[in-house]
Amino acid sequence: MIEQTELITRLTVALAIGLLVGLERGWRTRDEEEGQRTAGFRTFALSGLLGGIAGAVSLQAGGQAIGLIFLGYTAAFAAFHWLEARTEGNVSVTSVVAGMLTFLLGTLAVLGDLRIAIAAAVVMTGLLAFRDYLHRWVASLTWEEIRAVLILLAMTFLLLPILPDRTVDRWNIINPHDIWLLAILIAAISFAGYVAMRVFGERSGIIMTAVAGGLASSTATTLAFAKLARDHPTSSRLLSAGILLSSLVMMLRVGTLAIVLNNALLLLLAPPLAVAAIALAGGAATLLFGSSEDKMPELRIHNPLALGSALRLAAFIALVMLAAELLRQTFGKLGVLIVAAISGIADVDAITISMARLGGDAIDLNTAFGAIIVAVAVNTVSKVVLAGWVAGKRVGILAGGCSVIALLGLLITSAQLLPI
Repeated sequence: MIEQTELITRLTVALAIGLLVGLERGWRTRDEEEGQRTAGFRTFALSGLLGGIAGAVSLQAGGQAIGLIFLGYTAAFAAFHWLEARTEGNVSVTSVVAGMLTFLLGTLAVLGDLRIAIAAAVVMTGLLAFRDYLHRWVASLTWEEIRAVLILLAMTFLLLPILPDRTVDRWNIINPHDIWLLAILIAAISFAGYVAMRVFGERSGIIMTAVAGGLASSTATTLAFAKLARDHPTSSRLLSAGILLSSLVMMLRVGTLAIVLNNALLLLLAPPLAVAAIALAGGAATLLFGSSEDKMPELRIHNPLALGSALRLAAFIALVMLAAELLRQTFGKLGVLIVAAISGIADVDAITISMARLGGDAIDLNTAFGAIIVAVAVNTVSKVVLAGWVAGKRVGILAGGCSVIALLGLLITSAQLLPI
């Protein structure tokens, strides 16, 4: 039984929920004359309070009282909204649903968790307030983007629960559930970069383009910038800055992934990655803001989330983890570093995730740290070679010079910890 003071507090919250929703609804219909709209500020405020009162009544009369009051409220609200729709030709049912939800949240505020009721009210009001923006956003979506979201949801909520959460190989390394969860993590980060690109626009500037590309794949972004620099040599400085920025984001991404998965790597990875990141940031800023060249040409970064890519990534992560363990058993620490060097030619995420998962367990932390550093170093060198080969000498010198400085800082800082 709820005490009187607590009941008053909960009813006040129910009223506040109605006032919050009513503020948005009232503001949206502020130009309509009094009596020409079904519900506004006061009606929604009373709806929240009515839901709270229904909850209070149910404490004495039983839960069926809520159902009867809710049915009566919904019928009356829908009837008046139908009359309004006939007059104005407005067939939207949003206000009816908002009224029903306001009532139920008022009830929840009295009978349930206040935090959930308040949070749901804020979310609902936000959805109502950003109606125009959401409609424009939905209209701008492509089928590839919708498919990407559906794939990510299916990976997370359909496939992940059915995968066995145990190792399935004789070496006790491969856990399908963990591998797939890590693949989802990488896919989500990549998709976040793609969304950032869409939000800020394809022509919004070199910075957001490089950040979005670095989140998805710094190697692919380097190739894209290099191709543009080859076709647009007058933008070489700007595009070289983009290559450096994408590498900077890669450094930050590697550190974040490794530390989130294994916080014991924090003290080892933070100093060398920070030194390299500072060097890359300084080089990018010099090229970016010290340039008088025109705005960069259009760059399109395709949706990074596709089912084939997700499956290949999951398989590659599993392969790297297995290869690292087998080579460790055969060659010791040197075998792990060989795997890291080979993997780093095209990708650093797989070896980073593998080492973070194995570090401190199947592999000691120093070896895991060294493998990640080797992968980052090899990846940096491969991107410099790729940029110079595709775009020519100027981009190779501009992007390569700064990358070499960052690489030297990375290796010098971590030299004493490398398991050589």
